[in-house]
Parts: sequence; C-alpha cells; structure tokens
Amino acid sequence: MTELTHYDPARALINDDEISVFMADALETGDSAYIAQALGVVARAKGMSTIASQTGLSREQLYRSFSKKGNPTLKTTLAVMKALGLGLTIKSAED
Repeated sequence: MTELTHYDPARALINDDEISVFMADALETGDSAYIAQALGVVARAKGMSTIASQTGLSREQLYRSFSKKGNPTLKTTLAVMKALGLGLTIKSAED
C-alpha cells in the first residue's frame, strides 16, 4: 500500500510570478468559492500573520473567510489582495 502525503500548494508559491499565475488561473474558473480559497492559499504562502497585520483583520477571520466554506466580503478580498500586492483588471467577457 502506498502512503500518500499531504500536498500544500502554499509551499509551492515561492515568488510573485508563480502567485500571479496561480491567481490568474483561479480567476479564469469564475468560481467564487475557488477564487476565495486560492486567495487564502496565497495569503498562507505569504504569511497569514503578516497579512492580518497589514489588513487589520484577525488571522482567524482570514482563515475563516478564505476557507472552503468561507464567503469573504469584497472589502476583505480587496484588502487582502492589496496586502499581497495583487490587483484586479477588467476585460471584456468576449476576449
């Protein structure tokens, strides 16, 4: 029997380019729960305590908001994105 190990994608996100590609892929899905969870992965990669202090939100609130069952507000999402050095751009859906 093969023993499986736990894979944590946050450990693989070691630079800003990888984070950008990871988040772009998440956004392409159009799935808000998946996007929120991906943002949580990036926050963990950068350090949840650091993100908490930069946003003024508690670590617990961030973990809860960006979990599988979380539903972060737009305000929380934008605050975390800003702390991560990420931004949103808009393009036509036809592109």
